[in-house]
Amino acid sequence: MGKRRAPELYRAPFPLYTVNIDPKTGLIITAGGGGASKTGIKNGVHFLSLDLVGGVHSATLMHTHETDTRATMNMCLGGDVIAAGQDGSCSLMKFSHHLARQDEKPSAKDGSGDKGAARKRGGKGPSADGGGDVPQMKQDSPQLSVEDVGEVQGDLSPQDPCVKCVRFSADLTLLLSGGADGYVRVWEFPSLKEKFNFKAHNDELEDIDISHDKKHIVTVGRDFACSVWSGDQLAVGLCWHESMPQITEKTYRYKACRFAKVEDQKDALRLYTIQIPHKRERKPPQCYITKWDGRAFLPLLTKPCGNEVISCLAVSDSGTFLGLGTVTGSVGIYIAFSLQKLYFIQESHGIVVTDLTFLPDAPKSKAVRGDNEVVMLSVAVDSRCQIHALSNRRSFPLWLVLVFCGLMVVGLILLLQALFPGFI
Repeated sequence: MGKRRAPELYRAPFPLYTVNIDPKTGLIITAGGGGASKTGIKNGVHFLSLDLVGGVHSATLMHTHETDTRATMNMCLGGDVIAAGQDGSCSLMKFSHHLARQDEKPSAKDGSGDKGAARKRGGKGPSADGGGDVPQMKQDSPQLSVEDVGEVQGDLSPQDPCVKCVRFSADLTLLLSGGADGYVRVWEFPSLKEKFNFKAHNDELEDIDISHDKKHIVTVGRDFACSVWSGDQLAVGLCWHESMPQITEKTYRYKACRFAKVEDQKDALRLYTIQIPHKRERKPPQCYITKWDGRAFLPLLTKPCGNEVISCLAVSDSGTFLGLGTVTGSVGIYIAFSLQKLYFIQESHGIVVTDLTFLPDAPKSKAVRGDNEVVMLSVAVDSRCQIHALSNRRSFPLWLVLVFCGLMVVGLILLLQALFPGFI
């Protein structure tokens, strides 16, 4: 009997490295590719619509935007603009919905250029470039167009430049990137005028995030450091294990960081970081999640999260859930408040999970959430996009609990009166 796997939502004709969901349209945007190597593996960005039919999620390929010889290794959304880390550059692409004109005909399926024809993907099936004719487009069906609108240099490494992470500020006025050269670069958006750049780490960056009020930038590097910056000035270096004497210096390094809201606490802010072992051992040690006060940057809670090395981290819009992917293909969902594991499928992908994203708290996405408390997507080098749904946990109204407790008290008193006459 095979390993348990999450439902396969979509399979691309190339390795997938990143995934996101546009809150406004509900579109799934996923990207990857084979890079510049002449292996025949293309590079592209795929746009999918997500549907819920009869309680089963399915995806439709709406549009393909090819990216020549550059694979998209990471990306973030700023409204209708995609910032994509491609080699040493951060490329910006603008996508838009429009209605197909009645006389519009689909482009020939020759494997080149943009494709607007929709193809259904529900569960396991052939790859997106499988055989068969492209179906005729329906009149007035929603179509997508993508145009390149800009590019900035995000990494200046002399050899193999690589933008490791990109991020928009919450108000979409800043665009940040972290490179293999250890530099953070910040541009004003949408003008793309460079605001500042600074050397954040002595080794390549692993992750970057910016607080909702834009007061702090947090960076994670392979040099064991996780740093908090105020503009381009170092504010504080984080130390997650200061209350854990059993963990020695440089046995762990930081892997990922994310700011998050706190549900029902408007002014509160949290920061979550992932720590992984620096060296691989025959008996793998635990990885850890740490929850920080997002304003004072003091550690609030640290818990182990298994001995599979964590590869990526995601946080839900509400800040209620954390998603973790591992280098061995496992996927988990945790409660952000307690860092308790709610959901876990071991080796669901069977190969490194490259990115995760939660269904946004937006009307378009809520309509396809179904009877689930949370829905998360994962992508991996195996070219698959999987969906992970956590059903609503059953709960009872407070008034019902109080009534039940009252009845128990009355029953106990009556029982004592029957056993011991004159008790009352």
